[in-house]
Amino acid sequence: MDPENIYQKVQEHYGSMARTFGDTTYGDAVAKAFGYSEEELNSIPKQANLGVSCGNPLAIASLREGETVIDLGSGAGFDVFAARKNVGRQGRAIGVDMSKDMLARARKIKAGLPEGDNISFIEANITSIPLPDGSADCIISNCVINLVPEAEKPAVFTEMARLLKRGGRVAISDILARKVLPAELRESIALYVGCVAGCSLKEDYNRWLEESGFGSIVIADTDSDLNVYVDMAKNTEAGGGGGAGCCGPPVKETTKTSCCSATGNASPEVSLGDINLNEWAGSFKIFAVKK
Repeated sequence: MDPENIYQKVQEHYGSMARTFGDTTYGDAVAKAFGYSEEELNSIPKQANLGVSCGNPLAIASLREGETVIDLGSGAGFDVFAARKNVGRQGRAIGVDMSKDMLARARKIKAGLPEGDNISFIEANITSIPLPDGSADCIISNCVINLVPEAEKPAVFTEMARLLKRGGRVAISDILARKVLPAELRESIALYVGCVAGCSLKEDYNRWLEESGFGSIVIADTDSDLNVYVDMAKNTEAGGGGGAGCCGPPVKETTKTSCCSATGNASPEVSLGDINLNEWAGSFKIFAVKK
């Protein structure tokens, strides 16, 4: 698929989500299903949780006070607001996103916090971020890299290596393919925006990390049930919530959307609700250290 078209569809989807999503019950349910505790969720502003998690990168990040952490594809700031508690007042939590609407939502939430001086948000594509070399101790990302066009994915890992200090850590949650996807899935815009068609193989991530100068690489399937997105979306719609999750079925902008559900603008030829997501893809946790 054409990278420009992919970015356009992702931008449309993120913009719709940032403007319309308000189902905090749905967001909490998805986050809990992928490893966030009640205590963690209570410490994060509710309007930052759009139900787009596919894991909890903070669980493997081992953040310490005074560190600088960068979140690639930070959306409404969910993991940024969570990370600031770990790095403390002397640390920094930086979110990077290409969606103006997402950034507007995140900055509005930040403005309402009593102490948000150690938080900042930057508009940029995660393949090219306007920050100096060696800016971060840790880089996190949650269900985002799969949305980058395949040919540009290696640049994401190169950029992570540039931004990290020597010995810095990568802690990522992402959707990876369990086997090679057939053409009818990989060529579907609806499934691409749905975090399925664009997901890469574990071997690809391992190679890109190694080529970018990382070691101590761990890429593990969490065996989480991706169909939970579809089931929860149906349940919230039945109850009037109207939510749709990271890999949830297509919804239109008039309903509440989230990260990886296809909008009404996406191609309808394949529906996420018609396939068993677990057969083709899984939620993986990825950890590595810059040499």
